[in-house]
Amino acid sequence: MLIVVLSGLRVRWASLLGGFVALALGVGLLAATGLGLAATFHAPERSPERFASSSVVVQGRDRLVLDVRRGPVTVPLALPLDRPQPVDGEVLRALRARWPVTVSGGPDAVGVDAPAAAVRALVGDRARVLTGQERRRTDPGAAEDAEVLLGLGVVLGTSGGVTAFVAVFVVASTFAFAVALRRRESGLLRTAGATPGQLRRLLLAEAAALGVLASATGCGLGAFGAPLLTGALVDAGLAPEWFAPGDAVWPFPTAFWTGVTVALAGAVAASRRAGRTGPAAALRDADVDADVLPPGRAVLGAGLLLAGLALLAWTYATDPASLLKRKTYTTLPMLPIAGAALLAPLFVRPAARLLRSRGAVGTLIRENSAASVRRTAAVAAPVLVTVALAGTLFGSATSVTRAKDVEARERTTAEYAVTGRALRPVTAPPGAVVSASGATSVFVRDGAEAVVKYGARAVADPAAFAALSRLPVTAGDLRGLDDHSIVVNEEFERHEVGGTVEVWRADGTGPVRLRVVAVLAPGTGDNGPYVTRANAPGSTTDLIEARGGGTATARALAASGGTPVTGEAGNRNPAAGFGTRLLLGIALVYTVIGLVNTLLMATSVRGAELGALRLAGATRFQVLRVVTGEAVLAVGIGTLLGLAVTALVLGTLGAGLAALSAPVALALPWGTVGTAAGVCTTTAVAASALPAWRATR
Repeated sequence: MLIVVLSGLRVRWASLLGGFVALALGVGLLAATGLGLAATFHAPERSPERFASSSVVVQGRDRLVLDVRRGPVTVPLALPLDRPQPVDGEVLRALRARWPVTVSGGPDAVGVDAPAAAVRALVGDRARVLTGQERRRTDPGAAEDAEVLLGLGVVLGTSGGVTAFVAVFVVASTFAFAVALRRRESGLLRTAGATPGQLRRLLLAEAAALGVLASATGCGLGAFGAPLLTGALVDAGLAPEWFAPGDAVWPFPTAFWTGVTVALAGAVAASRRAGRTGPAAALRDADVDADVLPPGRAVLGAGLLLAGLALLAWTYATDPASLLKRKTYTTLPMLPIAGAALLAPLFVRPAARLLRSRGAVGTLIRENSAASVRRTAAVAAPVLVTVALAGTLFGSATSVTRAKDVEARERTTAEYAVTGRALRPVTAPPGAVVSASGATSVFVRDGAEAVVKYGARAVADPAAFAALSRLPVTAGDLRGLDDHSIVVNEEFERHEVGGTVEVWRADGTGPVRLRVVAVLAPGTGDNGPYVTRANAPGSTTDLIEARGGGTATARALAASGGTPVTGEAGNRNPAAGFGTRLLLGIALVYTVIGLVNTLLMATSVRGAELGALRLAGATRFQVLRVVTGEAVLAVGIGTLLGLAVTALVLGTLGAGLAALSAPVALALPWGTVGTAAGVCTTTAVAASALPAWRATR
């Protein structure tokens, strides 16, 4: 068996090259992203800065711990605070009474020159005791670095998932089409006495050998590419300068065995189909495809498509706000995309029949595409995946950003606005209304089972805030906001005007009971809650809005040190934008590989057919027009199916925005979709024309 497998790989290396390259690249990307992901978990060790001379650091509490119910028992739940609390005064006095204490940069932490065990015994659970590298938690920028690394982890993890998804699809499609082209070979083997089980084992052994070789190659590519990937992240300003791939080992075996599994999974269905090939198949010369959608593929495709539709509908009905989150609109479309791609053969003949081109060339393009469903679908399916990913990823991200921009413009009557970190106070010029606010958080119980942390806004002047606001108020009046009240949105469990809400402040102090004076529609997620500065300890001004006062107001806001707010916010998350482009790049590379491999294989075995066309009087140019026209038609079918999936996903997103009373500003990224379709078309034409030109010499 081994000799037969190796001989088969040597003879058919050209037809398997595309699958090998796709798998090697996939494993390489998985290994590289895995090394980057490991680096986000375990950042390189760096020396502490703020308390470099202190062996022990005592930090105020940075978690709010509340009891919640889990079934019949009560358990503590810890939620991160916006910033650590000041070190408890009693603890600080006890420390100073026994050891030298260093205060640096604020009351949230102090350095202590003492044995760590003795400090822990004294402090107990009233503060955190940090030693070694943990002392970096108190350094300036440590929280921002942690947030950036968390975002990078999400991007790299999502990229790895999409890589696996597209790799499975391309490799499975490549194996399926390669087995279909070997139908006569399978029939001859059956005629020679081979059993269905032997055929299946032969194909699975070929897939395993290909998977091992490609995965080993991919691990080498991953080791080489990981520094390039992390370097690109740093150069783009999406990662700290010290970010680099670590020395983790687990990404390599994970990527290797994922590659082998993908190769075997891609060959399973094809090997089962080959095992059902009868000896009579060796005598067939017709190239008309029958049974192009086996029952297993039909059931799986329909199941994925229906599951995707049901999940979209369920998410819209139960939690429309989650449709606006990047994690949701990146992963949810995968099911309908996979389902539509598996069912692509169903749409080939009806779509091909729609072509109404006069003349012999147009007729041949239409009839050949409709007759060779498997070949047409093998080209259309990866194009569908790429176009759908381009449309859903970029379309959803752009639509959500536009909705946020429109909502931000609609919820204020301000003529001027500046933003920045820790803006300087501004005195309102005569005739002007100036409202300053800053970011904060409030913690609210959601029943007995959960505590929710809400991002909130802290208002400095409630009257000016109410005068400038045009928020989507569904009940109550913004003018009632004061130090004993709160403006909530409809996502709060208790949102009745006049009722009270028990909240904990951003520093963990509380609870305090605040009266609800107004209720807002949830919108895109930035509508409330709102409190006054009295209930937002530690909040600094990051937004100043103003109306009236003319140039005096503009000069006053300029003196605050902020940046003027423009009409378009653009991409608020550069890491997310980089991740979206990375995902599309991965899909496009795989599609190009799949198209080249499929069309080279398909056209190379059509020598007799193309020669017959020449004998019938067709010129070489006409034959090339037929072959490339079939490729373009297949790409067009895939593009249309991808746009249909995109319309479905964006339509659900639009319905979710409407349900949240948010602006519906859907945007189909025609430029991105057109670029993806153009690359696919160019690749398909080149990959089909080259072997056809050689075959018709």
